[in-house]
Amino acid sequence: MDKSKRLFLKPKRSLRRRLPPIGSGDRIDYRNMSLISRFISEQGKILSRRVNRLTLKQQRLITIAIKQARILSLLPFLNNERQFEKNELVARTTGLRTRKK
Repeated sequence: MDKSKRLFLKPKRSLRRRLPPIGSGDRIDYRNMSLISRFISEQGKILSRRVNRLTLKQQRLITIAIKQARILSLLPFLNNERQFEKNELVARTTGLRTRKK
């Protein structure tokens, strides 16, 4: 093979298959917090299928379980406590100002 043709060949990747994030014995349920918490970001958002490496059916079940847990107050809808505290402090300080005559 010529040198010019060798430059365009892609390097071969190892085809090591990753383990699925949900085992066959794991039950997807809103009460299984240890399982559900693996599929939520730090901000409380549901991670996408690409990030989770789940099948479509598993992603649907995880999404439903997370939403049920949020409704039952097992999980927060948003997890941005620091941002909330900052906004609360700003609102308090601006509300105290009064007009001078």
